[in-house]
Amino acid sequence: MLKLPPIRLELQEDELVLRRKIARLLGIRDGDLTGYELLRQSVDARRRGRVSIAYTVAAEVRHEDRVLRAGRPGVAGFVPESYDYVQPGTEPLVDPPVIVGMGPAGLFAGLVLSQMGYRPLLLERGEDVESRRRQVSAFWSSGQLDGESNVQFGEGGAGTFSDGKLTTLIRNPRCRKVLEEFVAAGAPEQILYLNKPHIGTDRLQAVVKNLRSLIMSNGGTVRFGARVTGLALAGAEVRGVMVNGSGRIDARVVLLATGHSARDTYAMLMEHGVALHRKPFSVGVRIEHPQQFIDAAQYGSQAGHPRLGPADYKLAYHAPGGRSAYTFCMCPGGQVIAAASEAGGVVTNGMSNYLRDGSNANSALLVGVTPDDYGGDHPLAGIDWQRRWERLAFETGGGGYRAPVQLLGDFLAGRASRAFGQVTPSYRPGTTFAELDGCLPPYVTATIREAIPFFEARVQGFARPEALLTGVETRSSSPVRIDRDEQLEASVRGLYPVGEGAGYAGGIISSAVDGIKAAEQVASRYKPF
Repeated sequence: MLKLPPIRLELQEDELVLRRKIARLLGIRDGDLTGYELLRQSVDARRRGRVSIAYTVAAEVRHEDRVLRAGRPGVAGFVPESYDYVQPGTEPLVDPPVIVGMGPAGLFAGLVLSQMGYRPLLLERGEDVESRRRQVSAFWSSGQLDGESNVQFGEGGAGTFSDGKLTTLIRNPRCRKVLEEFVAAGAPEQILYLNKPHIGTDRLQAVVKNLRSLIMSNGGTVRFGARVTGLALAGAEVRGVMVNGSGRIDARVVLLATGHSARDTYAMLMEHGVALHRKPFSVGVRIEHPQQFIDAAQYGSQAGHPRLGPADYKLAYHAPGGRSAYTFCMCPGGQVIAAASEAGGVVTNGMSNYLRDGSNANSALLVGVTPDDYGGDHPLAGIDWQRRWERLAFETGGGGYRAPVQLLGDFLAGRASRAFGQVTPSYRPGTTFAELDGCLPPYVTATIREAIPFFEARVQGFARPEALLTGVETRSSSPVRIDRDEQLEASVRGLYPVGEGAGYAGGIISSAVDGIKAAEQVASRYKPF
């Protein structure tokens, strides 16, 4: 196949025009183009009022060698990426490998190990995705939190209640493996080529269930309601895990993929002498605008065109003093959600369904914090710091997991809000007007205030007074990193910390890739079980 430079189509041009442009770029007749594959599709909105769609394609042509010899600018040979399983090792495994957690890292570690014949056992403290959906819905309706099965814990991990965003900054051939497995499990095929692919919370739940079924069909085992509460050790080597405070499961290989909110797991690891340390992360609020406004700001008169869909944005500001503010996990047509996992703390996140057809756009508006901000040198000081602001938000919201909210204009002016404007809050179980300075550090709110004019200059109207801020977002990533070596093993041998909870990933794709890498380390050492 031949890879071509990006080809742009105006919104009124269809893919028949794309085919003709491919042939023209290659200098061949239409009949000599036998087929093409979309590699990347993205919206180009840099020219306001003239939005276009950019396509990167790989073409199949007759007489490919002649085209290459012609030296067409930007045209090069292309071989599709394929995933190669590692060569299995020779060391025998006494027990099946145990995987703790069924977020993206755990699911894809389990998938690859099961495909290679290792019959992994997956343990998840929360419930299966169907039960979990009902529990989360009940929490959003009534404010009754289940501490073991919620937005953070359960099959699929925290990403199940998000947008199913599959964007990533990493360049790794394993990314294609992840996308292809998602498609095989029922995700839309467009995720293979869209520049900003997403599955949507509604579709992701079925995809997660199908991945579980695939693991089990390949010989894996899954147990829900199984919280790992301890390690069985022989010196500095793992020999098993304790489940729910009593039962023991023997294992010489344990992949730890618990997610960034398993605070009790971090404490347990410290008790067993596992080395870990503090790391930076980010905190802030969610900001909501009318989605129609974001569409108009980004696409101008072409907003609402069916080929564009709802618009998004990505913004960053670097303050002169060294702090940074940025938007994160932007959810077009989505909602702000209650994402607590501990009693007495308010945590927000954002999610969208596949169609992204909600009336509001929302995004995290975050400020970076460092271990120097935590007020202590203890490895878990960042968790205590997180918990402080979550509890203040709970108190400021008036209890019942109601979130404190403030109109952006009032936040900038330093006064409490009294009535909503054009944005009706999407957060449930409910909201309370409050000054967000009371539940975030002063340097965080000061940096957000500095950043707003900068963001306004890039998305006109971003700073409109009626935009709504909802606090607080504190789970952007883990404040802890579990030490591991080049073979991905922790200070305790046989323990493989992976994914966001281990501090080595940030999102669905990078977490899944990290899980695959750990599975490869295990497989390259041991014979299939």
